[in-house]
Amino acid sequence: MTTFNHIWLPAPENLILSSDDVHIWKIDLKQSELQIQSFRETLSSDEITRAERFYFPEHRQRFIIGRGSLRTILGRYLGIKPSQVEFDYQQRGKPLLAAKFADSGLFFNLSHSQDLGLCGVTYQRLIGVDLEYIRPMSDLENLAKRFFLPREYEVIKLLPPEKKQQVFFRYWTCKEAYLKATGDGLVQLEQIEIDLTPKKPAQLLVTGNWELRELIPADNFAAAVVVANHGGNFQFWQL
Repeated sequence: MTTFNHIWLPAPENLILSSDDVHIWKIDLKQSELQIQSFRETLSSDEITRAERFYFPEHRQRFIIGRGSLRTILGRYLGIKPSQVEFDYQQRGKPLLAAKFADSGLFFNLSHSQDLGLCGVTYQRLIGVDLEYIRPMSDLENLAKRFFLPREYEVIKLLPPEKKQQVFFRYWTCKEAYLKATGDGLVQLEQIEIDLTPKKPAQLLVTGNWELRELIPADNFAAAVVVANHGGNFQFWQL
C-alpha cells in the first residue's frame, strides 16, 4: 500500500501561514494531571460546563486537552494567549473563530479519536479534517452498503478480511473530511464519491475545486484532510 506517513516536527516559534500553506497539528490527548489543569484554566465557562457533562473521566480529559490544545495552536497564529481565543458555533456545533478575529483569515478544523487529535489550519481556505482509530466492526459490510456508493461497497466486499477495516476507515475519513470542509450537513456520505484502492491514494470525485490528502498519523489510525482549491504546501507539526 502507498504510505501516507509524514515527519511531524516541532513547530517554529514564528509560524508563517500563507494562502498556499496547510498546517496539520498532531495532538497527544494523554497528558499529565498538571497539563490537564493548565489546559482547563484556558477554557471558557461554557467549555468547562461541556467538559463536566462527560460521564467518563477519560472523555472529560480528552475534551479539555483537545480544546486547550486548539486554543494554544490558534493563539500562536493570532499572537494572543490561549484564554483570549473566542469561538462562535455553526448550527451543527462546529466551532469557528469569533467575528472579532475575522480579519485573521484563519480557518481550522479539529478531529479526535481515542488518544489522538488532529487539527488543520489554513489561511482563507475552507478545511475539513477527520481521524478514526481503525477498530474491528462486526457490521462493517452492512455499514459500507448503507453509507457508501455501490462501487465503493463492492471494493470493500471483495477485499480479504485483514484489509476490509483499513479500507473502510479510509473511505469514511475521506468522506467525513469533505463534509466537514463544506460544512454541509445536508449531503450524505453516500453522495460523496471516493476513488481508492489498497495500493493508491484516494481521489475525491466531486464537483468544485477541492484537494484531498490522506494521512497515517499513528499506527492503526486513518485520517484525511480536504481543503478548498488545489495545490497546498502541507506542513506537519507536533504540539
